[in-house]
Amino acid sequence: MPSRLWIVSNAVEHPNAASWSFAEDHVAPSPEVAEARDEAIVADLTPITTGVAATLKVLARAIDAKHVVEVGTLMGASALSFLEGMGEGGIVTSIDSEADNQLPARRFITRAGYPSSRFRLIAGAPLDVLPKLRDGAYDIVFINADKLEYVEYVAGSLRLLRHGGLLVVNDALWHNKVAKTSDESDEAIIIREALEAVTASESYTQALLPVGNGLLVAVKD
Repeated sequence: MPSRLWIVSNAVEHPNAASWSFAEDHVAPSPEVAEARDEAIVADLTPITTGVAATLKVLARAIDAKHVVEVGTLMGASALSFLEGMGEGGIVTSIDSEADNQLPARRFITRAGYPSSRFRLIAGAPLDVLPKLRDGAYDIVFINADKLEYVEYVAGSLRLLRHGGLLVVNDALWHNKVAKTSDESDEAIIIREALEAVTASESYTQALLPVGNGLLVAVKD
């Protein structure tokens, strides 16, 4: 009996704004994360979205993360998301060039009940701090700072991650500009280069997720 050839269309009906909003708000943030996000907005900063917060918590829980380093504190919403997903004893190291961003972050994290032994806030230029961190010591490296330095952050992350650790890059689609190859704004160009660097390294198994403003998740092989 001749075999049949089944053709499956790869056409996808992309979610509209209502579906995207529904997905983003599907998991409500904790009161502590919500407060940190609100503080960032008041300070005219752009916090991680509720969808990104939920994803960070899930990723930390999924790999039983014990050590996370993040580039960009932004009032503590991402650090809190990681801490909520990590087991007892997990430690978040957060680097930010603006010390003023870390004062409220410390307040929110402490108010959430985490002792100072569970988090380390480092005020300084990330490109100066990252080389001082220990090789292969981290389960997750989260990048969410100066977009024009994303290529350098990505390059430095490979050394810091253990095998099986996660590189997570926020704003990977940057307001729909990265996918538009005709867009030659500085941020779009640099983020494209950072994404290409992950692919070219052949050291990761990766996925680019349409969460928040785009979230690259890559496992170090």
